[in-house]
Amino acid sequence: MVRLGASVRVIAADRGYDDPSTRFRAREHWGAIEVLRVGLASFGKTSLMTRLIGSLCFVANAIARGLTSPRPDTVLVSNSPPLAPLAGLIVAAWHRSRLVHWLMDLNPDQAVAMGLVRRTAVSARLLDWLNRCVLRRAKTVIVLDHSMAQRLAAKGPIRAELLVIPPWGGVTEPVLEPEAGRQFRTTYGLQDRFVVMYSGNHSLVHPLGTILDAAERLRDDPRFVFAFVGGGHGKTDVETRCLPNVLSLPYQPREALVDSLSAADIHIVAMGDNMMGIVHPSKIYSILAVGRPVLYLGPRESHVAEIVERNHLGWSIRHGDVEGVVEALRSALAQTLDERMTIVERARTLLAKDYQPTTLRQQVAQAVLQASSR
Repeated sequence: MVRLGASVRVIAADRGYDDPSTRFRAREHWGAIEVLRVGLASFGKTSLMTRLIGSLCFVANAIARGLTSPRPDTVLVSNSPPLAPLAGLIVAAWHRSRLVHWLMDLNPDQAVAMGLVRRTAVSARLLDWLNRCVLRRAKTVIVLDHSMAQRLAAKGPIRAELLVIPPWGGVTEPVLEPEAGRQFRTTYGLQDRFVVMYSGNHSLVHPLGTILDAAERLRDDPRFVFAFVGGGHGKTDVETRCLPNVLSLPYQPREALVDSLSAADIHIVAMGDNMMGIVHPSKIYSILAVGRPVLYLGPRESHVAEIVERNHLGWSIRHGDVEGVVEALRSALAQTLDERMTIVERARTLLAKDYQPTTLRQQVAQAVLQASSR
């Protein structure tokens, strides 16, 4: 946005979300970007209550900072945390600014689908009401895929311009180094193993029961090792199985992400059957960047299944089909070097054609600036 001529001010928390002991400066400049950070905005993720309290404190402090800051032409707000749109709505209304809403997922839909709240609960109804208020006020709404757009449209008429812009992964450029992944494999003794990796948030919206059942089925096959890298509530399911062929690791530092992802021979992407249009597993884009095959578990109508099947990048299998997963993993193990290199080239071509991070970032920036001019 700065490169396109905008002056940008960011309001964020002064503490790490995963680790609230990590502190950041209250105010700083990244070139022409002014960053303002508010306090008492994160208390970690140890429980839903601490996350809720942190979210409420962040929203309250962000509103106070936004109201006392110079008037912006446009307010861009995401829905992470889910109550953040309230801050965007109030600050935009106070300054009579245009509002752009960028959705990362849909709530309370996600909480309802996970069984955390009832659709008729007061909290769910209040959040639905807030979302409708934001949608009525917004000039532009950005969603991540067409299923999300359809689900959002089903909630009621949207007067705003509705744009579908995919996100981008943590690895933003194709990985060309032939040694990528070697250090990770050496560190954990994986040199001669076929590494099946799930990397990222082990959330309940990304069920891992089927791949864990497959790991159990293959526990006596010394060729396979299953690496689960990251954290989240679903990590408990991984570690309580106590399988000898499962390696459980925490989130890797950002600077080690390329090496970690490149260490896999095949990557797992999972999405719950009832999560279509609610969540968007964005790890697929980093997997494209490292050029590894994909084993996708979830509904066949999703954006991940479309990417994998249309471009012949791996396997798309429904949850519960353990035999299908085992067969797919054995097929992946048997692939020739030429077959693996073909997947690498297909992934790089697709990344450059449809999911180039520079292009996607520019699309979001232009959407915000165009909303400012209307």
